[in-house]
This record gives sequence, C-alpha cells and structure tokens, in this order.
Amino acid sequence: MNPVRTAAAGLVGVYHVPVLLEPVLVLFGNAKTVLDCTLGGGGHSAALIEQGARVTGIDRDPRALAAARDRLSDAERAGQFRALLGNYANLEGAGLAAAEKFDGILLDLGVSSHQFDDPGRGFTFREGAPLDMRMGDDAEVDAAGLLNTIDEIDLSALLRNFADEPRAARLAREIIRRRQTRLFATADDLVDAIRAILGPRSGAPDFARIFQAVRIAVNNELAGLEHALPILRDRLNPDGVLAVISYHSGEDRLVKHAFRAWSTRCSCPPRQPICTCTDERLGETITRRAIVANDEEIELNSRARSAKLRGWRRSA
Repeated sequence: MNPVRTAAAGLVGVYHVPVLLEPVLVLFGNAKTVLDCTLGGGGHSAALIEQGARVTGIDRDPRALAAARDRLSDAERAGQFRALLGNYANLEGAGLAAAEKFDGILLDLGVSSHQFDDPGRGFTFREGAPLDMRMGDDAEVDAAGLLNTIDEIDLSALLRNFADEPRAARLAREIIRRRQTRLFATADDLVDAIRAILGPRSGAPDFARIFQAVRIAVNNELAGLEHALPILRDRLNPDGVLAVISYHSGEDRLVKHAFRAWSTRCSCPPRQPICTCTDERLGETITRRAIVANDEEIELNSRARSAKLRGWRRSA
C-alpha cells in the first residue's frame, strides 16, 4: 500500500483537500522541520506530520487557523505542531523568531475549499454572495470597497494584468459607469458588469478569472509573494527545500524567475557592468518543469486543475 496515496485519500471531505499532496510529500521526504506558510485547514501539515516532520503553520485567516488547530490538536500537544496567526510576508510579525530556520518551507497560494464554499467570505460568484474576498483581517479593503473606489486606469490595469482580460478597458469603464448609480455590493453586481461587456455567453471560466484578479488585488498577493520569496529562501537550512504551489500565471512567473535567478552563479542585473553579488549559486531548482495534477486528482478536486508546483533546494 502506498502511504502517500493513503494519506491523500484520507483527507477527502475535510476542511481543505490539499492539492498536489503526493509530490509535496516527496519534495519534503527528508525534512524534519517544515514551515507551512499557508496553513489553511491543515491538510498538507497533517500529512507532513504523519510523515515525521515537525510543522509550524502560519495563516492570516483566524478561522482557518482555529480549524487547523482543532484538527491537529493531538500533534500540537505532542510538540509536533504549532500554529501562528499572521502573513507569510511578515514572519516576525507572526511571532516567528528571527533566527529560526527550517528543512522545508511550503507555500500553497490557493484559496481553501472551505473559504470558497462559505458564501459569506465572498470568494465565489454565487448569487447574492457579498463582494468581500479578504483572506484575513489585515486586508485594507474588501472587494466591494476596491471596485467602488479604484480609478478607471488602475482598474483597467488590474483586469489586464491579473485576469489577462483583452477587454479590460471596456470592462473597467462599465464598472465605473455602474457604480455611479449603485455601488457594488454582491457578486451579482460584478457578474452583471462582466456579462454586459463579454456578452451573454460569458460564463463560469470568465467569472472565475475576473473574480480571481479582484481577489489578488484585495489581498496584495503578487507584491506579497515577490517580497516574501527571498525572505523564505533565507529561512532554509542547508539542503532545505522551498516548494510553491501557484494557481495564477503571475504567481508562477514570479516563482519560476526567482528560482532560476537563485540557481545561477551571478544574480546581478543583466546590464550591471561589475558583479557585486557572491558569484556563487545559492541552490538549484529541483523541478525541471512545474508539476501539475493528474486526471485522477482533478476528478477528485477540480480546483487542482490550475495548480503548478515548483521546488528549489538551498546549497549545502
């Protein structure tokens, strides 16, 4: 019997079905200490603990943190797990000691199944769902507030850069026009604006793509990821592994470029005439291509369809 597959099967139907669990466990096969930067419901952490690792979990969502602590209470009492409330982009603010390092660090950048399935959280385009989308209480504005205050130029850029929307400028104008007579409050308001520009045949894939773009902006996700990646790298022990699961092309691009830069001998800007870096590789990328979910996993969890996993190992 495959213990990894057994662990994955045992997590079906819980708070959060962990994506790409099997390759994550392989990447962290030798890790004794792991920092799970996006704890969610604790799916990855539970399997890592079962594999023998001692896990520190961080999440900016108090409800997710409470669910994970309840689920992993036995491991917490045994000293195999601890939970910290905070943002992975500010580890010390979450209570992590400045000198603490790990054999493995995991980032799963997706929204958990429970967050999607809770209509009150506003992550979905279900009828009547509020336009919230905040991952935690540290977000400065919710989705409604963003859509009701952002200027047209910035909104067009948001839709173009985060949603790859070719009609971004027209959709931005439509949103601005609509909010002048009635402020955006529910998912229906944004769906109606999308349909007005993309046409009556627009559907779930279009809504999902544009709602995701708004969520990324609300939670400042790309800027937070770019800031956090080198900080997380420096939290690795020698031979430690950083693994990132992304769901958006912008996220994956940031991760891929960072791993590539850290795996080359010189990390100075291309046009800099004199090398001022250490002139040593910091480590190596250990996934030649991004790992994606197989058909079996996608059938089990459709949200795994867009997931991409990349891994990088720090030099010894």
